[in-house]
Amino acid sequence: MPTYTVTYSNAKLSDVQMENIAQAITKTHNACTGANTYFAQVIFQETPAGKHFMGGKPVHDGQIFLHGQIRAGRPPELKEKLILAMREALIKSSGLSKDQIWIYIVDLVPAQMIEYGEILPISGKENEWFASLSADLQAKLKALEK
Repeated sequence: MPTYTVTYSNAKLSDVQMENIAQAITKTHNACTGANTYFAQVIFQETPAGKHFMGGKPVHDGQIFLHGQIRAGRPPELKEKLILAMREALIKSSGLSKDQIWIYIVDLVPAQMIEYGEILPISGKENEWFASLSADLQAKLKALEK
């Protein structure tokens, strides 16, 4: 939790842009939800040229699709704040306009997710979950928070 997949087509993202987007998504998710940054994963996928269609016709202009899977239980107002902040981060980091940005957030029940080998806690129970982890894993996750 959360896992954000950034799929982009007809656009080139440099390594620096991808790192900036990953950092912006991580910081935005943390700021909006309070979830630790070590939970945030950002995965990039480039759509090969000629493999993106809308209305059955090839798309030629740049597009970014952000698919976020987050823990269920957050109010709609928070999710709206989250997607609007994500949109601004993608615009700033990619140079694309807002009509080239697509964002989808999907809620997943924490009890149906395993990360770092353990079933995820409900929101607000992260400290108890963290305390149940091995000392080595705790150290690894603390290093990701820096």
